[in-house]
Amino acid sequence: MNQPTTTAVPDVHDLPGGLPAALEAVLMVVDEPVPVVELAAALEVPTDEVTAALRALAAEYRGVDGGRPRGFELREAGGGWRVYSASAHADVVSRFVQAGQTARLTQAALETLAVIAYRQPVSRGQVSAVRGVNVDGVVRTLVARGLVAEVGQDPHTGAGLFGTTGYFLERMGFTSLDELPALAPHLPGMDDLEGIDGLADLRGGPGPRRSRDTDRHTPSDAAAAPEGTDEGQG
Repeated sequence: MNQPTTTAVPDVHDLPGGLPAALEAVLMVVDEPVPVVELAAALEVPTDEVTAALRALAAEYRGVDGGRPRGFELREAGGGWRVYSASAHADVVSRFVQAGQTARLTQAALETLAVIAYRQPVSRGQVSAVRGVNVDGVVRTLVARGLVAEVGQDPHTGAGLFGTTGYFLERMGFTSLDELPALAPHLPGMDDLEGIDGLADLRGGPGPRRSRDTDRHTPSDAAAAPEGTDEGQG
């Protein structure tokens, strides 16, 4: 009976450039931050050794020891490590990127994202209650951009609950939500929003009636969105 053949994995220290070069090779092909434990497992190197090598590379790219600062940098963000364009060259990169590919979020989208970030997991109705407007369209925009995602359902109402993603942490340059600025005390607590889903007006009147088509209109409907909503502003 033939035994399956296995290919021996080379010791990364024996490869040209050793561990630092092996890390660079892996980081060149990733599209999101990679945790140290993942890198260590893939390269079969102790975690502390990988961490030390990553920090040394990051310092080298910054020109800490008198070397030439690179146009890219190695940063820890979003729970892992990844290579980014150096922030000092942001204007150069912006001129290169085609218009529209780096479109900024609107004020409505930023405010909605802030509420979700600080009060997650939270339903669209609860976000609407905080902001005083319907946010269905803006939440869809944030989901499409990968900044928020549905993370569960409210056990009492069945409403979808939203939270921020790893991509949000990456874009913010955070490793965890604990690094958010201390703005949460300025937002209503979830106890104040208990049972609210679909409420979009805090001025004393009843919340707007939600139709079955609320979550089904497309971006083309945004131009006809009624006053008092953020539809079309994501």
